[in-house]
This record gives sequence, C-alpha cells and structure tokens, in this order.
Amino acid sequence: MTSAQGGEPKRVGIVGAGIAGLAHAWSAAQRGHRVTVFERTPKASGASIRNFGMIWVIGQPDHLQSTAMNSRDRWLQAAVQAGFWIAPCGSLHLAHHDDEWQVMSEYVAEHRQGPRAEHLRLLDRSETLKRTPGANSEGLLGSLWSDTECCVDPTSAVRSIPAWLHRQYGVEFHFSTAVTQVETGLIRTGDGKQHRFDQIVICSGDDFATLFPEVYRGVPIRPCKLHMMRTVEQPGGWRIGPHLAGGLTLRHYPNFKGCPTLGALQQRITQDSPHLDRLGIHVMASQNHLGQVVLGDSHQYGDEVEPFDTCDIDEYILGELVKIIHLPTWDLQARWHGVYAKYTGGLVFEQLVAPGVTVFTGLGGNGMTLSFGLAEDAGNRW
Repeated sequence: MTSAQGGEPKRVGIVGAGIAGLAHAWSAAQRGHRVTVFERTPKASGASIRNFGMIWVIGQPDHLQSTAMNSRDRWLQAAVQAGFWIAPCGSLHLAHHDDEWQVMSEYVAEHRQGPRAEHLRLLDRSETLKRTPGANSEGLLGSLWSDTECCVDPTSAVRSIPAWLHRQYGVEFHFSTAVTQVETGLIRTGDGKQHRFDQIVICSGDDFATLFPEVYRGVPIRPCKLHMMRTVEQPGGWRIGPHLAGGLTLRHYPNFKGCPTLGALQQRITQDSPHLDRLGIHVMASQNHLGQVVLGDSHQYGDEVEPFDTCDIDEYILGELVKIIHLPTWDLQARWHGVYAKYTGGLVFEQLVAPGVTVFTGLGGNGMTLSFGLAEDAGNRW
C-alpha cells in the first residue's frame, strides 16, 4: 500500500479532536496515511463546539481567500459525507450609522477587482429587508452582502465527524485518553500505554502547560474567553436567513483595516461606549438547524480570563444586538463561555518542536473557517 503521494503510508498521531485536530486527521487520511487521534474528554467539548458555527470567509484578509474558500468547499463536502447540517447562507453586515455605511462602501469599492468582487454587493434598505426578517428596520441604511459564508451547528458537526472519518478512512479515535508526553515517534497516554508514529501533530488548543510548555515561553499567545448565548427555538419556523453582524464587527476583523473611514468609526465607538472596547464586544447572530439563534460575543485575554461569567457582559451584548437585529423571541435557552488560543504573532502558531512533531494552535476565532484549508496546506508538506 502506498500513500496518495506515492510513498509509504505514514503512521500519523494527532492530539486533540477539536476542529484543528479533525482537519489534520482528514487531510492525512485522504493522503493514505494511517491516522490515530487522541482526545482527553469523552467527546469534543472545547472551543470548537462553543462558537457561532460560522464559516466566516468574509472575515479573512485577501491573502487567505483561497485557503478560506478551500476550507469552505471542504466543509460542504464533509457535511454531505458525514451527514451533518450545513447552510450556505451568506452574511449581512447591517449599517445603522453613516460611518458604517461608508466603510462598507469603501470595502466594496476596494474589491471591485479580484477574487472577492463577484461575492460582494451593497444592498439598500429595502433589499436588505428582503434578505432577512432579522434586520432592525429602525435607522437601517443598508447592508454589505457576501455570499461566501456558511453555517453549521458546531456541536453536532464536530461530534459527528469522528464516526465518519473512522467509517470512511479507518481513522482510529481514542476518547477519554489524555496524552501525557510526546517525543519524536512516540505518544505516551495517561493509561501508561505507548504509541509509535512517524508524524505527530499537537492540536491541544489553549492548553499550554501539558505538552512542550517551554515552547510557549515568550511567544505572543494567550487564552481568549468569549461570552455567548442561544435563544429558544424561534416560533412558527421563523428563520433569520444570513449570518448577521453590524458596525461593531467592522472594527474586529482585519479585512476592513484598509477602509479610510474605519478610524472615525472606531473613534465614535470608543467615545460613546468605551466598555465595548474594554470587553472586546462585537455582536453577531446565526441560526442553527433547530431554529435557535446563537448570539455573541466578547473577548477577554490572558490574566483577564476568569472562570466566572459576569452578567453585565451578557447584558452589554444583548443591548447592542437589539440595536441592529429583530427576533420574534429573545428568550434564552443557554449561556456559556468558550476559551481559545489567540496567537498575535501571525495567523497560527505552527512550530516543529521535535523531529516529526508539530504544534498547531492559536487560530483564535478563525478555527472553524480556516482549519480545513490550513490542514490541507500542512498535509502537502508531509
């Protein structure tokens, strides 16, 4: 038996069954390698299931468009084969202030040429309301439409992928199995067993203490905590349509940084609502296959991360959301927080820490959008 690249298949060990680990497992298995995944919990329960479920292509800078679109295509492929729900819903950034509309206009003008051009469109007020019943019509100026975004339910998607990878490619999964030590060619687990591999990828998220803690010293990587909520099922089969975001989100993602009016928008928000900057709040909404609307979020970093979820943050988030969106019911079914690793030295912290051993983490809020594409890029180097 040979791998897809013509050589002998490798034994690939992956630490972590979140989206980054699953992405690497799929990529390696497709290349004909023998893959084993270790996950310390009984099922995925970290940041990969505690998010909006947004495949947020529009949030990626231009040089990552091909990677993001490749990742999107792989999400669509995985959904068909693994049998989980996905919706190519697109997204709307809603403008309720003149400076928000100006930034969106500048963004579209900047991308009249290039790979984004065919996917973007400015919509006026009436066109926006035709796209979604979820836009708050009061003070609505228009919106920025993008057709590249998809929605999944992160919990059902991430938890269904292992069974598919095992069935389709023979990937072995060891859940409830903590990895306690990794060195070249070897993984040791908490049950005292040793496992031999040719290639090892560590996708352990915000756990900087268990494996290779010395690697993270001095590296600009830290945990980020976000608050999120989910409504009950919306009545009467009501659907929000696209993902919805607003002016606060324009200042969060780097793709809008080149817009001349962004500075004025940021200054207005800082002057009017300094707590939004302090808590890293920008608000978005998506809707899952059960009709529940997922709402968020906030960002607290490093030493600010506490195990306690303070109610004021949720109230700030909801207060900003009601300014831009309308829901038939705001009754909540769940509240939670997630913690992911945020690397500020680049897109992802990917480092060879020993021969045949790579650490892959730090994608921050881009994990769901980019992991499938980045794993493909990494797999090409094996």
